[in-house]
Amino acid sequence: MGTYVNPGNQAFRRISGPDYVDMTGLIRLVNDRVGGAQSLLCISRPRRFGKSYAAKMLTAYYDRSCDSHTLFDKKTISRTKAYEEHLNKYNVICLDMTSFLSEAKVCHRPLGEVPQMIIEALREDLMREYPNLPARKTLNEELLCAAEKPDGKPFIFIIDEWDAMIREAKDDEAAQTAYLNLLRGWFKNTSFTPKAVAAAYMTGILPIKKDGSQSAISDFEEYSMLYPGEFARFTGFSETQVKRLCKKNQIDFDMVKAWYDGYELAGEHAVYNPYSVMSACREKACRSFWNTTSAAEAMTDYINMDFDGLQETVAQLIGGAEIEISTSRFQNDFERFRTRDDVLTLLVHLGYLTYDAAKKAAHIPNEEVRDEFRHFLCNDQVGESWKKLLSRSRKLMADTVRGDGEAVAAALEEIRGENYAPQFYNNEQALRAVVKYAYISAIGQYMQVEEMPSGKGIADVAFLPTPLSRLPAMVVELKWNKTAGGAISQIREKQYTAKLKPYAGNILLVGISYDERTGRHTCLIEKA
Repeated sequence: MGTYVNPGNQAFRRISGPDYVDMTGLIRLVNDRVGGAQSLLCISRPRRFGKSYAAKMLTAYYDRSCDSHTLFDKKTISRTKAYEEHLNKYNVICLDMTSFLSEAKVCHRPLGEVPQMIIEALREDLMREYPNLPARKTLNEELLCAAEKPDGKPFIFIIDEWDAMIREAKDDEAAQTAYLNLLRGWFKNTSFTPKAVAAAYMTGILPIKKDGSQSAISDFEEYSMLYPGEFARFTGFSETQVKRLCKKNQIDFDMVKAWYDGYELAGEHAVYNPYSVMSACREKACRSFWNTTSAAEAMTDYINMDFDGLQETVAQLIGGAEIEISTSRFQNDFERFRTRDDVLTLLVHLGYLTYDAAKKAAHIPNEEVRDEFRHFLCNDQVGESWKKLLSRSRKLMADTVRGDGEAVAAALEEIRGENYAPQFYNNEQALRAVVKYAYISAIGQYMQVEEMPSGKGIADVAFLPTPLSRLPAMVVELKWNKTAGGAISQIREKQYTAKLKPYAGNILLVGISYDERTGRHTCLIEKA
């Protein structure tokens, strides 16, 4: 059992305890491709979306050096026809590219030496796995020799964060070339690949670059956050899985749904961020676990790029709007941006937005990600237009807390006339978009819950103060061509505050209406 060649199943065993959510159905999709013409897979996902968990699971399943029946016999994959056919039947090469990059930095070795470091590590492991293997000139010759031994098997390559080298060496063309040549030798070598490679499963953050420089992996089938295909169901947790976790860990499901649901992928309309759900279950509380990722650090730089009114678009997104975008020109890297849509497409791949392929539109998926946009708004590096927007929104919040309905209505009138407002202001949904945008400063002080089930109905928008906030909770009901007073009456009659018992004595009822005949907003604010 080696470190990289046939590393066994211990890594998966450590994470497959009682709280493990069964994602082994993914193995069937890989099994269907093993040994076939479409056996090379590249799956791109944001950070913290279970890429490493999947790599450990696949390694444990295919690795011939161990017996993994106890790990998989009661899992979904065990009920498939090909379960035993592939279980522990292959040589496995499992690589986490970030570990090699870290080692290079610690040892003060240039990135151009990383491919050679990988070769040396694999040759050492291979010789330990096959001590009688005759030495050959190259790693590929030795791998091929191992695969063709009477007791040998072809290799399944599992490469986690394959694009880390491309990202880290973005200014080092020689290092990138050396790395891509290594991959080319494995996956594009007509004398090696068909005989020695049964399949490859690679994960990364971004899809393969479009400029042709990465032809070493052009034969891979790609599944991304834009077009996940049949892998969509294994991108995150399903609603059924999350409900079970919430029940087991005694945490409110509706709150977890508001914080971590919202990714819409190829018909999978309830996809949850797995890392965040598990973290919330451990802590018995919902908050943003997103800001611990390195991707969050660069968000300000991306959003401050004001291509084609990008900042106005981001303001609309924060307000809850869905924005149509074109993803076709994005070059799948972190450097080359030509349009607003390039930046928005990157944000989809990073998980800050979710993309509806049918509508060709994107929106912020959930409260956790919205909280990350708050960090952007609180950053001293934001432009003057953002500062003006936040100042006005804070005044609106203060007017609301004071119960000044006239001031709130006047602010909505002003905002309605700006570019941020929906192009067609003709229904309650458009009114909701304006209201959520107007209260943009609430992000961080409140969690906004749309269509919150409570009492005898569903409240339009609930603003729930964060634990450190001393602000009142707010229930907002919106009316189109009806009265603000009618909105307040509906809140009371249908008991929309029923779920807000922890805030008893500190709840505001906010009724907001728009009259098409007069073109005026009205607002009424009362204490519960």
